[in-house]
Amino acid sequence: MRTVEESVLTAMDCTDSKILPYLPYILQDFWEIGSDPEVMITLIKKHQTNFNNLKVLDLGCGKGVVSINIAKQMNCKCYGIDAIPEFISFSKSKADEYGVSGLCTFEVGDIREKVKALGKYDVIILGAIGQVFGNYFETLTLLNNNLKDGGIIIIDDGYIEDESSFRHDYIFSKSDLKKQISDVGMQLIDEVNVSGDKNVTENYDTEYNNLLKRCQELIVKYPDKAEVFINYCDQQKKEYENMKNGITCSTMVVKRKK
Repeated sequence: MRTVEESVLTAMDCTDSKILPYLPYILQDFWEIGSDPEVMITLIKKHQTNFNNLKVLDLGCGKGVVSINIAKQMNCKCYGIDAIPEFISFSKSKADEYGVSGLCTFEVGDIREKVKALGKYDVIILGAIGQVFGNYFETLTLLNNNLKDGGIIIIDDGYIEDESSFRHDYIFSKSDLKKQISDVGMQLIDEVNVSGDKNVTENYDTEYNNLLKRCQELIVKYPDKAEVFINYCDQQKKEYENMKNGITCSTMVVKRKK
């Protein structure tokens, strides 16, 4: 099994572990890290009922934006886990600010280990964390143990359209994605696709410029580590370009087959 550090790198589209201590600084301008809480809330409301009694598990919760907004709008309990302590500290302070600290629990931990001891949830969220648990078949096989009857798994990720010539080492075609989901005994029942949305692509540019600015500040402060920050920015720029031009970015709802 990969280390926690390697899993964080996967989730954050990084390859060099030397960048890890600096991610909280680089991402200080972000609250949303990859996932739109309003899209998540819309999908939960569409596919669940009895909102006050829902139990939501947010794996790789980042800075808690999804859980906090769900708890605020739906008055339900959310449990978020992330491996970066600074993100969890931020999540707890934001939960206090939003008045939902009684509904939200945030914890530092390795989600791959934590899920083994957790109970069952109505909603499980994988918000732009990549293949931390493995491919879709491996991920859903594992999380099936934590899903209540009638529960849903919401995955914020990307895929490649079947007719596209674009290729990526870690992104599946849509048909392959759907086959892996089906092989677990589940089905893709809904999705919100943001690719081609002008506002989204403009947000990508803003996000990249923010992290570029923070990396430039770090280069001034730590000139001996300049190559680490430059390589990180180059990687992120490539990933943003992929999301604009080759990858269909989607928030998907998966449920057990009846």
